[in-house]
Amino acid sequence: MKQYLLAMYQPVGPRPPAEFLEKVMAELGAIRAELEARDSWVFGNGLHDPDSATVLRASDGDVLMTDGPFAEGKEYLGGVTVIKAEDLDAALAWARRYAEATGLPIEVRPFLGEA
Repeated sequence: MKQYLLAMYQPVGPRPPAEFLEKVMAELGAIRAELEARDSWVFGNGLHDPDSATVLRASDGDVLMTDGPFAEGKEYLGGVTVIKAEDLDAALAWARRYAEATGLPIEVRPFLGEA
């Protein structure tokens, strides 16, 4: 099976209320349990806010280090999940469930070098 990245994009701003997050986390937990039962779970976790990021960029024999993400935007990468799926259609079906559970955009990308 191929591996796919499911990238979750969150809006910039305050976190949703705890009651909302509890429901979302329960739904994500159920999806994860199903992925594990099908031997399709590889890895997943949330990320700290973008202000915790450090970007390193090589230029002219030196490496410039800056705080925060390179691109400014209204959304940021909030978490990633790596799954195994038979094909893109199967990966998209899992991503649909993540999108429905969270209400957030989910980007699906296959890894290079996968058969």
